Amino acid sequence: MHIPELSSAAWRKSSRSGGNGNCIEVANLTTAIAIRDSKDPGGPTLTLPASAFATLITRLKHGDPLARP
Repeated sequence: MHIPELSSAAWRKSSRSGGNGNCIEVANLTTAIAIRDSKDPGGPTLTLPASAFATLITRLKHGDPLARP
């Protein structure tokens, strides 16, 4: 399995994030999307293929119970 290089990734936080600190950041890695906790930028990341990330976002927007923890 290829582990993407994240040291030069351009991380961004949603403009809808509130000030409560419960935010995630995402980075577009061309063929994949990396996700991390904004409070722990040096911590673990989750990397999904771009198509899987798009599916996750679509399910969350439509309230799909399978996409919720």
